[in-house]
Amino acid sequence: MAKRVVGIVKVRIPGGEATPAPPLGPALGQKQIQIAAFVKDFNAKTSKLKGQVLNTYITVYEDKSYTFVTKGERTAQLLKKKLGLDKGSGEPNKTKVATITQQQLEEVAKEKMEYLSANDLEAAKKVVAGTARSMGIKVAE
Repeated sequence: MAKRVVGIVKVRIPGGEATPAPPLGPALGQKQIQIAAFVKDFNAKTSKLKGQVLNTYITVYEDKSYTFVTKGERTAQLLKKKLGLDKGSGEPNKTKVATITQQQLEEVAKEKMEYLSANDLEAAKKVVAGTARSMGIKVAE
């Protein structure tokens, strides 16, 4: 018989650097999960991803056990890193902050591919290009 899910906690945690401090501690405390055990598990599993802020989905079960899945860094964060930007444009339709090449777009799309609802690399590139445009990044043809 499958365990009954009592909640899903969504948090953004730096890879290999989880601590019981907010926002993680209070979010898990509400679901009565042993915070120290989760921090140990998370840091062990994500130690190779230090420096990346991971979107993490923690599924909490009735017996207070849990499973978690990490979904990688946000697309906007990857684009900023790739182009060396501090932030996107405040007015993306008027002010452009950078231009991304098709090669750079493809590199980001490959990195995000497993987390996107895209069937192939071309579809993933379109998703990433949309995020880039919304940040005021011009997409080169």
